[in-house]
Amino acid sequence: MPENIESSMVQLLLDSIVKKGIQSIYGVDIDQIEYQETRKDFEGDITIVVFPLLKLIKGNPVDIANKIGEYLLENAEIVVQFNVVKGFLNLVISDAYYVDFFNQISNGSNFGFESAKDHAIMVEYSSPNTNKPLHLGHIRNNLLGYSVAEILKASGKKVYKTQIINDRGIHICKSMVAWLQFGKGETPENTGLKGDKLVGNYYVKFDKEYKRQIESLVKEGMPEDEARKVAPILTEAQELLRKWEAGDEPTVALWKKMNQWVYKGFEESYAALGVNFDTNYYESDTYLLGKEVVAEGLKKGVFYKKEDGSVWIDLTDEGLDEKIVLRADGTAVYMTQDIGTAIQRIKDFPDIEGLVYTVGNEQDYHFKVLFLILKKMGYEWAKNLKHLSYGMVDLPEGKMKSREGTVVDADDLMREMTLTAGEISQELGKLEGYDEDEKDKLYTIIGLGALKYFILKVDPKKRILFDPKESIDFNGNTGPFIQYTYARIQSILRKANFEKKHEILAVNLHPKEKELIKILQNYPAIIQNAAENLSPALIANYTYELVKSYNSFYQSVPIFGADNENDIEIRVQISYMVGCVIKSSFLLLGIEVPERM
Repeated sequence: MPENIESSMVQLLLDSIVKKGIQSIYGVDIDQIEYQETRKDFEGDITIVVFPLLKLIKGNPVDIANKIGEYLLENAEIVVQFNVVKGFLNLVISDAYYVDFFNQISNGSNFGFESAKDHAIMVEYSSPNTNKPLHLGHIRNNLLGYSVAEILKASGKKVYKTQIINDRGIHICKSMVAWLQFGKGETPENTGLKGDKLVGNYYVKFDKEYKRQIESLVKEGMPEDEARKVAPILTEAQELLRKWEAGDEPTVALWKKMNQWVYKGFEESYAALGVNFDTNYYESDTYLLGKEVVAEGLKKGVFYKKEDGSVWIDLTDEGLDEKIVLRADGTAVYMTQDIGTAIQRIKDFPDIEGLVYTVGNEQDYHFKVLFLILKKMGYEWAKNLKHLSYGMVDLPEGKMKSREGTVVDADDLMREMTLTAGEISQELGKLEGYDEDEKDKLYTIIGLGALKYFILKVDPKKRILFDPKESIDFNGNTGPFIQYTYARIQSILRKANFEKKHEILAVNLHPKEKELIKILQNYPAIIQNAAENLSPALIANYTYELVKSYNSFYQSVPIFGADNENDIEIRVQISYMVGCVIKSSFLLLGIEVPERM
């Protein structure tokens, strides 16, 4: 567990008593007490760090710690013992307190979750281009966005999940030109290909033909820079874009048809990945939205116009630079669109008080500028805008390139993870009594669980080197290890022939039992912390710590072989609650858990 505890239940119970004790002993009012989880090599459950108190209290830290400890023994019912190590006051909390807490949560339903408040947050993620299928980078984006949305919900927020689909521009026109030239009427139906893959193939085909034409023009004596600009297939794509913007009916019809192929392919990928959206926005609908806002900002003096007619904002006072928001010819840039789309979303969903944008860290600067512009335009909600910035995903083989067709396709990766999970499960001999359908379902749960956990356990800001085989390890900090522990717990519960939810009697807890209850108690604070930091990694690694502690308990403490019925009952009930929290926390990560494994 993390060394620093943020607002743990024990801390909240102790805080006012500790402050009252310091006032009583030393006549000093303390605003904040520093707490830590007691180190494993010392006896105790929670530790008060005395050194910060020396700013207001003169004396030896050991003496101060002893006096506070004596006061707590007399005045805090939950403190039954203490010891002092230098300037650290280690407090032992009563078993009765932990048993009482456990009885309060032991029905397992929605423990750690808060009810939704009136105000909402919108979380944007995925936001793909319609010229190619989803790839490994999109998987991290989708998993992060979906999980953050679920964590925010659990923390007590109303949440809307959304994406903006980049369905217009030169990229889709490139696929359209290639299909017109080389497609020979191919469709998803007559090829058996998913629509997004079919369109993506033509994007790759465009790039190959474009390079071939450049090479041919250069051989004829044309400078390469000029050849890049005048290659026939590129000029045809540019002409298609002009026709689309002019509303040319055949061009728009082809654009709609090919995009529809892609949308259907995306929907299949999202369903397989287990993510969803409440609403979609389309760039073709939103790319002009910000122009009116820019005109309004010009009147307010937020923006200024240069001699060539282009419109800019000067953010040098904010430590940034000047940023264009409208080109000289009056056309919008991405920033213009994002300004308009943000405002439109608030109009569409009036209860939204904030937006979270799940976008890679190469766009950090873009979002700093966007948020500043919206603040300068006077939108109160702009202070609640957040960029969930994340690092790229690398493979052992290196970076991916869409144009060259060297990306790791999301569907292929999910299929590969499922197959690998099947191979490893068969090698380990964990499939007795399963029919083929049950095996296939289990392979999918393990394979996708491995993929999701491997990605989500890493702090979003960090770059990931994704190794599929390493992720499907049944030992260590992996999804399958945690799933296997959950399945083991379900096996224990099937053996128990009594109700797992009734109140347990006062007992002297085994240290391993107490440790598990302490970790369970931290779950609500972990959810709130993960929501505040937009970090599924906090949930993932908390779950791993819980599972490690449970496995240590399982190996050290007999369950059905306990000396008396009461001990059997509490150990089964602790197992039940650990299982509930594993399932609950994994659902926040978008991961299923198997009942058998």
